[in-house]
Amino acid sequence: MAGFRLIDAVLPEFGIPATRPELPRELYRQRLIALGKARRAAGLDALVIFADREHSANLAYVTGFDPRFEEALMVITPDSTPTILAGPENLGRAVNCAIEVEARLYPPFGLLGQDRTNTPALEEVLRNAGLRANQRIGVLGWKYFGAFEAAKPEAWLEIPSYIADTLRKIVGPDGRVINANALMMHAVTGLRAVNEIIQIAQFEFGAVAVSEAVKAIIKGVAPGKSGFEVVGGAGLGVLPHSCHTMFSSGPDLVGLNSATHRRLEPGDPMTTAVGYVGGLSSRMGWLAHDPSDLPANARDYVERLAGPYFLCAAEWYETIGIGVAGGTMDAIARRHLGAPFFNLVLNPGHLIHLDEWMNTQVYPGSSEPFLSGQAVQIDIIPAAGPPYFGANIEDGIALLDDAGRAALKGDFPEVWGRIEARRAFMADVLGITLEPEVLPLSNLAGAMPPFWLEPGRILARQ
Repeated sequence: MAGFRLIDAVLPEFGIPATRPELPRELYRQRLIALGKARRAAGLDALVIFADREHSANLAYVTGFDPRFEEALMVITPDSTPTILAGPENLGRAVNCAIEVEARLYPPFGLLGQDRTNTPALEEVLRNAGLRANQRIGVLGWKYFGAFEAAKPEAWLEIPSYIADTLRKIVGPDGRVINANALMMHAVTGLRAVNEIIQIAQFEFGAVAVSEAVKAIIKGVAPGKSGFEVVGGAGLGVLPHSCHTMFSSGPDLVGLNSATHRRLEPGDPMTTAVGYVGGLSSRMGWLAHDPSDLPANARDYVERLAGPYFLCAAEWYETIGIGVAGGTMDAIARRHLGAPFFNLVLNPGHLIHLDEWMNTQVYPGSSEPFLSGQAVQIDIIPAAGPPYFGANIEDGIALLDDAGRAALKGDFPEVWGRIEARRAFMADVLGITLEPEVLPLSNLAGAMPPFWLEPGRILARQ
């Protein structure tokens, strides 16, 4: 087992924040101003932001409002109060969002069967909000496209067609309706790529909550328990989820599946993930005390998969930093886990925000750098398949320069204390030495227990 070993430790306890930092209204106003500057720099006359329950991060970033059950649409034009169209259940929340808006009821955003008899014409509503013929309108939803996908990627919109068709009708043949998601979501230049200090402190609250939930799931597994029982004991429900809670076990294990009534059996492989706004934690392991409990053809799991995976993650953690190119991080994963056996999938790292995956500068050959203020998720996924299945050690970090770290320490000393304790644990117990700007946000902090019936037995550097 050159380079790694199993040690007997204790899953780390770094404390749980009593309160969640809340973003001030002034911050949202500053974000709206910054978005206006980005709009002008892009040569756009107006912006339209579409949101629904699954895709609300761009709207929530500038308003603090995320629609629930329904859709919403925000129209931003120069020198006018922004307009938000909301359904009947979200209108009150839109009225009370963090910036000044003109909130208007648009019944088609409501659920089926609700009264829509007084629905105004969408074209009229959008014109009243300030959209005009010949304008260049930028549309933001949740994704943009590139030259590998379309001849004219700026023309691809991921919003409902009835909205896109109406926008194109309004601007006419001399106007344009284009995908503007990069203004917010580009991994380097997007407004959401770099976070304010208070936003990072708020993300830490979410990262702690999900890592504590995953710890509870790991400690709660036992032969005979169902997936429902295990996940039900994790104390979930503190914050809005950034993705569904995952738990899968047994020979049909699939990482994205939700818990079922299936009862755990000795020697089962299992995986779980919990995501709240600002954080996600995931682990994979076995319902076992040691290798002798594993299927006969997987008893070298630690030597063959978990150990090499841990060394890859350790180098990832030690390498990432401000100014490091995404291609450098990608190369680490492919050097360690590039053999066909590991079946590496996804990009091994991405930005995390209000949405679980905002974007990533991690891809082969990428020269895009990581920046101070970014929140980054280690997300190295080998899908080896039976009998080894996979390995996972997914958590979030933040990157902050000297000034940023001083501000975080001064404004949020308890957050800073937990971060320092996590850094020390990773160095002293796991043998992973982080750059000064790398701030682990998760209470699992690199801990990787392969045998969940012995959660204190974790991998470390030799």
